[in-house]
Amino acid sequence: MNKASLIACHECDFLQWETPLVEGDTARCQRCGATLYRSVPTTHDRALALTLAAAVLFAVANCFPIFGLWVNGTLVETTLFGAASSLYADGMWPIAGLVFVTTILMPSLNIAAVIYLLLPLHAGGFPHRPEIVLRVLRHIAPWGMIEVLMLGMLVALVKLQHIATVVPGVAIWAFGAVMVLLAAVAVTFNPRDIWARIDSAQSGGGVSHAVKASATMATAARAGLFVCHDCGLISKPLFAHVHAGICPRCGAVLHRRKHDSLTRTWAFLFAAMILYIPAILLPVMVTSTLFRTQSDTILSGVTYLWTSGSWLLAAIVFIASVVVPMLKILSLAYLAWSTQLRSSLIPHKRTRIYRLVGLVGRWSMLDIYVITILVAFVQFGSVATIDAGPGSIAFGAVVVLTMFAALSFDPRLIWDAVEPESE
Repeated sequence: MNKASLIACHECDFLQWETPLVEGDTARCQRCGATLYRSVPTTHDRALALTLAAAVLFAVANCFPIFGLWVNGTLVETTLFGAASSLYADGMWPIAGLVFVTTILMPSLNIAAVIYLLLPLHAGGFPHRPEIVLRVLRHIAPWGMIEVLMLGMLVALVKLQHIATVVPGVAIWAFGAVMVLLAAVAVTFNPRDIWARIDSAQSGGGVSHAVKASATMATAARAGLFVCHDCGLISKPLFAHVHAGICPRCGAVLHRRKHDSLTRTWAFLFAAMILYIPAILLPVMVTSTLFRTQSDTILSGVTYLWTSGSWLLAAIVFIASVVVPMLKILSLAYLAWSTQLRSSLIPHKRTRIYRLVGLVGRWSMLDIYVITILVAFVQFGSVATIDAGPGSIAFGAVVVLTMFAALSFDPRLIWDAVEPESE
């Protein structure tokens, strides 16, 4: 990167100069406090080694059983893919697809993308079209949920212990190791270094010199500049008063603000609000035995964990499956409503709410993973079976819709109301 690159905060659009940091330090926005970049040592070999280890263990995790269930002298086992296939066979293909995408497809793409970028660097070369892979990597990152899956496995294990003897399998340990390794990769892998290499390889690599004259403006939008959310590049439009463009570095479509941000946010939110009611009231699991058929909602599942003595897990499930979706809907509705009214009140706190929503929203997938595992293991014919109920589809839709709503909302709109109209 250039020594004095002009950067813009992705959350408030505030323009500021990049400054050198001590290794391990983090640069934050002077206006809203958002993380701009971190000083990460260039340790491509370490990140590559961790990613290759994660790839091997991820393959092991998907080839071996999660755990075994001893029932009448018979050991029942299944893999994660087998669990998703059980849901698909039962006609619950929306949930099966969601589980497959968030626990197998997206983590696989994440691992493959990092290896694709780092392996040529280790060999002394440079990856072909790295800007495309970096863009893909940024967009798939929120949808890989190995850490939520691990917690779901723990909750399912506690529930299955009341049915039969549970034997932890190879996969559950492998998934735990993958979770730790991917967290380590996120710390050691530095996309900014690859973007800097792309800049140096391109003609006229630096862009900061082209926009220095506009650096006195408070925000990139008021300076007439585009900010790419995929690669972070600041660029000038080809023509004045143009509100859309193409990033000259990575080819992403650029807008001064996310296109129809509030409209799309409200559309996703209203759909989530409507589906939240059946998600809570309708059964997410239906248990059938020789004696009776019992339908369990999310709340009755929490009650079961509480009465069985697993108070901590009951609290975690209640927070992740009931409180978090409700607070996420209310928080996003408040952000969209206040932004639409162009309120200039407490922009810092509203921006923190937006960050928190993005941080905790994924944990609502916990119940979906628990249901997936229980449906796969408890299939004992006429003796006992567990099937996913219609509430699980509604709940899965609520999780996905609220994530789309959070991704559609543009936090820079919060700060637009703070800017003087006369500028």
